[in-house]
Amino acid sequence: MGHGDMDHGGMDHGGMDMGDDHCSMNMLFTWNTKNLCIVFPQWHVRGALSLVFSLVAVALLTTGYELVRELSRRYEARCAAAVDAGRTSANTRAGQRQVKIVRAAFYAVQVFYSFFIMLLFMTYNGWVMLAVAAGAFIGFLLFGQGSSTKSVACH
Repeated sequence: MGHGDMDHGGMDHGGMDMGDDHCSMNMLFTWNTKNLCIVFPQWHVRGALSLVFSLVAVALLTTGYELVRELSRRYEARCAAAVDAGRTSANTRAGQRQVKIVRAAFYAVQVFYSFFIMLLFMTYNGWVMLAVAAGAFIGFLLFGQGSSTKSVACH
């Protein structure tokens, strides 16, 4: 059955602009930035300046992951010091519950953050991947107190 006579002009494409300025989804490694969208369709790279700003934003986001990890480590150390010092608020049932809730919140933020970084990396764009690596490098220089064997893995 031929479909050559069918008019597709009136079809609704779900609000997608079918012109040249659409997000491309790459499943193979590329350095191409034409129609690059980073995670959201609103984060659309349309030129050299928006690419530079986007790469800086990706690096800052990745740097922020190390900051969250460091804040989590500091909180844990402060809680451990309070328990060792015998402060009653850290040893009460309510105090222990509060510590557990805050630790769980830090954990949830880190998991969310790491999955978001994974989505950035999954643009399969070499420039974005380099920005993630640069942000991890900067974040570790600024905030990394622990072992460098801990990675920004998904979980």
